[in-house]
Formats: sequence, structure tokens, C-alpha cells
Amino acid sequence: MSEQVTREQINSVLWQAADTFRGKIDSSIYKDYILTMLFLKYISDAYKEHLEEYTKKYDGDERRIQRALSRERFVLEDDATFDYLYSKRNDPEIGEIINKALEKLENENTGKLRGVFRNIDFNSESVLGKAKERNSMLRSVLEDFNKLTLKPSVVGREDVIGDSYQYMIERFASDAGKKGGEFFTPSMVSELLARLVQPEENDRIYDPTCGSGSLLIKVANQVPSKKVQIYGQERNGQTHALAIMNMYLHGIDDARLEWGDTLSNPLHLEDDKLMKFQRIVANPPFSLDKWAMGFAGETNTDKKFKMDASLDPYRRFDWGVPPSSKGDYAFVQHMLYSLAEGGKMATILPHGVLFRGASEGKIRKQILDMNLLDAVIGLPEGLFFGTGIPACIMVFQKNRTREDVLFIDASGEGNYEKGKNQNKLREQDIQKIVETYENYETIDKYSYVASIDEIKENDYNLNIPRYVDTFEEEEPVDMEAVKQNITNIKSELQEVEQQMEVYLKELGL
Repeated sequence: MSEQVTREQINSVLWQAADTFRGKIDSSIYKDYILTMLFLKYISDAYKEHLEEYTKKYDGDERRIQRALSRERFVLEDDATFDYLYSKRNDPEIGEIINKALEKLENENTGKLRGVFRNIDFNSESVLGKAKERNSMLRSVLEDFNKLTLKPSVVGREDVIGDSYQYMIERFASDAGKKGGEFFTPSMVSELLARLVQPEENDRIYDPTCGSGSLLIKVANQVPSKKVQIYGQERNGQTHALAIMNMYLHGIDDARLEWGDTLSNPLHLEDDKLMKFQRIVANPPFSLDKWAMGFAGETNTDKKFKMDASLDPYRRFDWGVPPSSKGDYAFVQHMLYSLAEGGKMATILPHGVLFRGASEGKIRKQILDMNLLDAVIGLPEGLFFGTGIPACIMVFQKNRTREDVLFIDASGEGNYEKGKNQNKLREQDIQKIVETYENYETIDKYSYVASIDEIKENDYNLNIPRYVDTFEEEEPVDMEAVKQNITNIKSELQEVEQQMEVYLKELGL
């Protein structure tokens, strides 16, 4: 039996391959080349191992071998395999050869991989430079990946590859700073959302801004049998491709991930209406500017275009149209309209959604009057890539039986681990939040269960400090002790001065 390859070994080679691009191309771009190559290497090695098995099993009977291979997850032609590309690594047209291999891979697996590689060009002069430099980089990357053996028998659990893929996405997101936040939610924050929504078997799970799909995978992993259906939509084509590959590398072959603008063009529909989901999670872009431009139409050139609720055929904005410069409640309303009866959703949002007025205040009032808000959780600052601002999680549920709202302030010291560039939630921090939410309890200086009447008295303002008092009173100062301390210091000082006089006299000074 072959020696098992570890996740650490895979991660090491991947990071080594990334060094080829680092300093030459922005990591938010070169991540697509590295992760695509990892995906190709894995399915090539799996295909090669199965070919060896079937060749042995069917004693070289080509017809039976090909029939067996046609039933595999992915079908590969010889000139679409990693080994073929590696053999061509010194070819002056290597970039174009890789592009053709990926195109062939798509065409042979059109039901699964249609359009996955459309946004990546291994022969791009504008991204990878002129031919000599480009070919040198591609040759180096192929040589790095050739050091890896990713056959299923060597890798063991399929999750090992998926976890390495996830690890690299997170590393790239950290490197990419603000751009990293566009495609990845820190893993422990994703874990928190997944535990808060508590998915069950046969649930439909949905993320309308799914990025690279990691949050959806965390939610699916909460169900031991993995018997759930995954749905997502992503506006960025390259990130959508990452999400599809991410799903396959985690053994999720039936995820339904769409490419497009969720707000102006939602693509998960049933009978021309928004599809309903039992669990929804999301980390939408904070306060998205011009969120409604997709409703303007191609012929509308009016720079002062104003969104109107009537322009949305799904009537998602009847409670109020969010400001054109802040799309937070546009995403919230989309998710609430997509939530099944009895369903639960959790979304990450900037604190402004808790107290901003005008149309956002009107929407917030409607949500509270309809008894849809279950909890507001304040998170520590510095958790997210590229932004130091603190965020909150809002948890919503349809058909709630209680009429109060739980507020949790998990932003204080001791509720997270401070990092040099980024703060982190620890397992104990997540457990504390989840247990407090499940128990729905008031804890001094940490959480508070507010009645709807209290919230109405606050004019529907949900700002957490209004409900959770984290003020620490200073201990009263004992003035007698301070006075005695000053007296002691004066006495000690007098003794020191007298001793100094003695030393100076001895020195003749």
C-alpha cells in the first residue's frame, strides 16, 4: 500500500507553487490558477488510479474498461490530464495547451463543469506576462504540482483535498486583504453561522452571495449524513468557478450553484416564484453601493436612476426600498422572501443596519412587527479580511412562538483571540455564543432578552449597547489608604535623601 500523503504535505506544495506567482501577480488573481491546477491534478490522479484498477480487473479488455470509466465522476481524455500537461511543460505554447485541456475537460463533463474554466486564461499576456516569463511560471507550477500524488488510495479521506483547497482559499483571502473578503468568510465565523441555523436532514440550504462556497460546506457538515441540498448564487464568475470546484473536492456533487446578480436576477426559482429554503446563511457585501443598478435596464442611462419596489417582479421590497448606497436590507429582504415557513436564517451585517433610519428604519420596523427577528449578535472587531470594522449577526426565523429578541454582545475582551493582523474566534467563543442562543437567556454584561415593548420604546433601534450593559464599574477608591500610601512614600523619600547626604560627605562632595 502507498504511503499516505498528509494535508500538511499538500499545503506545503501548494504554497510553494504560489511562490511562483507571488510578487508578480496579485494573489486575488493568481489564486484561480493555483486552485484550478489543484482541481485538475486531483481528478487526473483519481482517473488514472481508476484506469489502473479497471485495466487489472478486466484484464485489458478496452471496451469494458472504457464503459467502467464512463461511469466515473469525471471523464478525461488523455490530452486533458495533468500528466499530459506535465509532459508538455517545456512547449512554447504551454499556456494554450492548458487552455485547450480545460476546454476539453468542460466539454467531456458538460453537465458538471459547464463554464467553470471560462474566466481563467493560462495564456493571458495581460495577466501572466510575455511568452518567456509566462512559460517559465507555468512550467514551474506544473513541476511543483508534479511532486504531489493525489490518488484516492494515497490521500485517504476525500476531505483531505477539500480541506487543503479550503486552506488555500483562506490563505489567499488573507493575502488579498479587502479583495479577500469578497470570496471568503473566515472559517470560524462560518462555523458559528452553521451552528446557529442548526440544519436538519433533507433541508434545502441556500447562500445568495455564496463566494467560494465555504460557508455552505460548513452548514452541510452540521448534518452527519450530509443528506441536504445545497443552493447558492454568486455574481463574480471566477469566484463562482471556485465554489463549484470546492463542492466537488468536498464530495458534494449535486450542489446547485448559479452565476448572476442575486438581487436583480435571482436564478433559484420554482413556478416563476422565488424558491423556498429551510436554512439560509450569507455574508453579503457590506453596504453595497448601487445595488439596484441591475433593475435599471440596459436602455436606462439616467445617472439618477431611483429604485422602485414595483420594478421587482418578486415583490421583495414592498416593506421598503433600501438606500441606493446601502444594499444591506436588499439582501435581508431577498433572504426573508426566500425563507420557508418555519425556516431559519443567519446573516453577517454591518452594525449600521441596527439603527440607521429613513427607509432602513421602516424595513426594520416591519421585520420586528412581523416577529421575524430572533437574535442580534455583536462580533469582535477585526475578524474579517480587509476591514477592521465590527460586524453583527442577525438571526431570523419564520413562525416564531416567542415575541422577544435576544441580544448578545460577544465583542468584549476575553471573547476572542487577538491576532497581529486579524482577530479570531476560538472554539470556546463559538460555544459560548451558541449555548447562550440555544438557552435564550440573559447573562450579566453578555446577553439580554428584550421584549418587543422595550424595542418599541427604543423606536425600533436595535443598537446592542441599548440592551446589553457591558459597562464595568471601577472599584471605589479608598482615600484613607491613598493618604497613608502618600505618607509612607514621603517617609521613604526622606530616608533615601538622608542616606544620599551620608554618601556625598564620604565622597567629599
